[in-house]
Order: sequence, then C-alpha cells, then structure tokens
Amino acid sequence: MHIPDGFLSNGVAAACWVPTVAVLAVAVRRTNGRLDERRIPLLGVTAAFVFAAQMLNFPVAGGTSGHFLGAALAAVLLGPWLACLVMAVVIATQAFFFADGGVTALGANILNMGIIGALGVGFAMLAARRCLPRSTPWFLGIVAVGAWGAVMLGATATSLKLALSDTVPLATVLPAMLGVHALIGIGEAVVTVAAVSAILASRPDLIWAREPELELDVAGLRPVEA
Repeated sequence: MHIPDGFLSNGVAAACWVPTVAVLAVAVRRTNGRLDERRIPLLGVTAAFVFAAQMLNFPVAGGTSGHFLGAALAAVLLGPWLACLVMAVVIATQAFFFADGGVTALGANILNMGIIGALGVGFAMLAARRCLPRSTPWFLGIVAVGAWGAVMLGATATSLKLALSDTVPLATVLPAMLGVHALIGIGEAVVTVAAVSAILASRPDLIWAREPELELDVAGLRPVEA
C-alpha cells in the first residue's frame, strides 16, 4: 500500500498534506502533557512492533504480497491520537531510511495507512462501548473487524488517489486493491487480535480501549469522568 514517488500528481500529493498535517497537529495538542509513566513504554514498544511488522511481507495470491499495517493495533493500545503520531513516525522512517514509500507521497501514505485506520478504529471502539456488551469475546470481535476495516479503508483511499492522479483508472485499481487487501485484512485481523489477546491476558490495564472510565465527550476523544 506504500505509494512510491511518481505515482501521484503534484496536486494530489500536496493536497494530502492538508488533512495529514491538520490531524497530526490535533494529535499533538490532544496528547501533549497527558502521557504517564504507564503509557510511555507502551508507546515505544508499539512503534517498534509496528515498524518491524511492516517490514515483513507475506504471500497473498497471484504472486502478490502484503504486510501488517498496525494502525488498528496502535489505536486499540494507545488511543486514536497517539496512534496517528506513532504511525506517522513509522511511515516517515520507512520512507526516509528504507525507501519504502515515496518521500513525495509521504503525506498520502501517512493518511492512507495511519490516520484513516487509527481514527476509524478509535471512533469505532468508543461507539461500540456504548451499544455492545463489554465482554472479552465482543471486544476481540470488534478489534478484528476494525483491523480488517482499517486495511480496506486504506486500500480504498489509495485507489482514489491513484485514480485522481490519472495513474490508473478507478475501475481497474479499486477492484484489484480491494480484492487483494480483503485477504491482507484477514491477516491483519489475526495478528492484531493475537497481540491484543496476549496483552489482555497479562496487562489488560495497558489497553486504552478497555479503560473503564473512557467515554466520548463532546470536546473530543479522551478519558473523562464517567
């Protein structure tokens, strides 16, 4: 899903920076001064895990391959705003030091692979807390669906940007991307649920989406008094 240099028009690449910078600015403001001693180590571990996992590719079908994205996992563990920052750092590091994704397409890649999934899963987890049972099976089911959905949303966004850049027609790229990423999303869901299950078994207090006092207030996503 990493878009290389030259695949996006200058206009589309520049336009992608607008929502990307805006969301990252909000994320910095939301998280500034709110990190505690419990959350900081998890932040580093999550970033390292997502970075390493993204570097590993697995075969999918027809000679194609995919890799773990990690936006859903980061959102479940850290919350949507910290997850956006983690994904931005991971994707930027890959682009600048490993040539995985183009530098000119960096804004688009952060948006597609990080922000869309992190915010989507974050909002979905909060909404689910209000209307679904809070049992572990339900929780892991929501995590699985969120992880799969984050991959599909990212693939859709990538397809739209490529089509708007006249790189490939939407009727060609969208079915191809969604078909492959529907399978990749299953792998994403399996890895995400496995990681969350392991943390649930040992340190459930570290999972942002399970914090008992977490609710959605009108000012934004943050822990408030229930």
